[in-house]
Amino acid sequence: MLHHVSVGVSDVERAARFYDPVLAALGYKRVMEYLPHAIAYGESSNWPAFWVQLPHNQMPASFGNGVHVGFIARSKAAVNAFHEAALKNGGSNNGEPGPRADYGPDYYGAFIYDLDGNKLEATLHIEAKPAKAKKKAPRKAAAPARKKAAGKKTAAKKTAKKPAKKKAVKKKAAKKKARRR
Repeated sequence: MLHHVSVGVSDVERAARFYDPVLAALGYKRVMEYLPHAIAYGESSNWPAFWVQLPHNQMPASFGNGVHVGFIARSKAAVNAFHEAALKNGGSNNGEPGPRADYGPDYYGAFIYDLDGNKLEATLHIEAKPAKAKKKAPRKAAAPARKKAAGKKTAAKKTAKKPAKKKAVKKKAAKKKARRR
């Protein structure tokens, strides 16, 4: 649904020193830069999804009350690394890595604040593993039984052919009668 998100910062180069290792922990990299005004991150160079930039109105950067940006993590280890990298690079904790029952049974995530107070989240939704299916007999072992069954006529096949034979016999008899007349 979203094309991209941007957050305002007071110093883009300072923010880059924070975001480069924090987003690398989730597998994202810096894919564009317009220094000293903006940098952008994503999975590839096609189009960045997350921009870090000076505010367009040239006023001091401020964070929105209730606004936060959530990044997709690929594993619990990535969520943990995101949180650790943020704290190591000057960010502050807003929620240790772990499950949050009120977010659902499959949620695992962490929350931090960046250097300018923007709230960020790394989130993972762990899908429940499907129940193991019963094992089927190997195809090779079943093949002789299938061949044997294919050669035999079943009762259903025999009865299905009988009406067709009766109709053919009746047609022949009707033709003979028609010739005699």
